[in-house]
Amino acid sequence: MTEAKAYAAQSETSGMTPFDFQRRELRPDDVRIDIDYCGVCHTDIHFAENDWGASIYPVVPGHEIIGRVTAVGDQVTGFKVGDAVGVGCMVDSCRTCTACNAGLEQYCQEGMVGTYNGKDRHDGSVTYGGYSDHVVVSDRFVLPLPEALDPAAAAPILCAGITTYSPLKHFGVKAGDKVGVLGMGGLGHMGVKFAKALGAEVTIFTRSESKVGEAKQQGADHVVVSTDEQQMAAAEGQYDFLLDTIPVQHDLTPYLNCLGVDGTHVLVGQIDTIEPSIHTGALIGKRRTLAGSIIGGIPETQEVLDFCAEHNITCDVEMINIQDINTAYERMKKGDVKYRFVIDMKSLKG
Repeated sequence: MTEAKAYAAQSETSGMTPFDFQRRELRPDDVRIDIDYCGVCHTDIHFAENDWGASIYPVVPGHEIIGRVTAVGDQVTGFKVGDAVGVGCMVDSCRTCTACNAGLEQYCQEGMVGTYNGKDRHDGSVTYGGYSDHVVVSDRFVLPLPEALDPAAAAPILCAGITTYSPLKHFGVKAGDKVGVLGMGGLGHMGVKFAKALGAEVTIFTRSESKVGEAKQQGADHVVVSTDEQQMAAAEGQYDFLLDTIPVQHDLTPYLNCLGVDGTHVLVGQIDTIEPSIHTGALIGKRRTLAGSIIGGIPETQEVLDFCAEHNITCDVEMINIQDINTAYERMKKGDVKYRFVIDMKSLKG
C-alpha cells in the first residue's frame, strides 16, 4: 500500500476537505500515475453532494486525470516510467461481454467501474479519483497522451471531450451536415469544436442574447437565441443533428421541431426524467430519432485524444489550486466558468 493525499467529501454537506488514504499495491497489470492535472466535472458535484443518492463516503472525485507513469506491474508492456498518460471516467469493466469486446466498456453489461465512487471488481474496495496525488489503474484503462496536446488543457477531453465526440462520430456527422449544439458550457463548447473539425455547419442554441458574441468566438457559424420565438420558428426543420448538452430538465419539443426528416437529437447532459412530456408526433411525423449517449469506450477515448492533437483542439480551461475547489463548485453551480476548471495538483503538495 502507498500513502495518498487527496481532497474528499465526507458527507453531502461537508464540502471538500483534505483526506489521507492508502492506494493499493501494484497488481501485475497496474500502472501507477503521479497526477499533474485533474479536470473538474459537474458530476463531481453531484457525487460530492449526493444529488443522485448513490454516493459512498468519503468521495474523492476526479475523472479527468493527466499525469506521468511512476511504476508499472510486471505484466505491463505498453507503458514505462515517465510516460505522459491520462485516465478518464472508468477504471475497469467485465472485459468479456459483447460491449467490452467491441471497445464499448462504458456500456459493459455488468456495469463499468467508475474512476471514483465505484467498487473494485477484485477486492470490493471503493475507488477514489483524481483529486489526489497519485492513482493506480489497470493498464487497459490508461491512455497515452499525444505529445502535441497541452496536458492541462487536455484533461477535460477525457470526459467533456469524449462525451461530445462520441455521439458525433457514432451518428455519422460529416462535412456539410447542419449541426445544432444546445448549451455552451464545458460540453457545448467542445461539441462546437468537434463538429466544426468534422466539416459541419454549426449553430449554437443559447437562452441568452448576451452569449451571441461568445458563441461566435467559439467557432459557431450561427447562433439561435432559444427564447426568441421568431428565431426558433425560423430554425424549424433546418438541422440534421442536435447535440443536447443542457444539464437540467428542459422542453425538448421546440428543439425536436428544428430537425428535418431523419434528424437526430442526442442527449448527453440531462440525467433526469423528460419534463414536459413529448408528443410522439414530433418524432413520428419526420422519422426523427431521440437518443442518448454517455462518454466513450477506451479505443474511442484514445481516438478523440489523437483527433484533438491532429486538429489542435483543446478545452478552454481556468486553472485552480485544490484549496479553491469549494469556491469552484459554487461558481460552477452559477455557470461562472469558461469553460472547465482544471486543478493544478502541485497545489496539493504545497
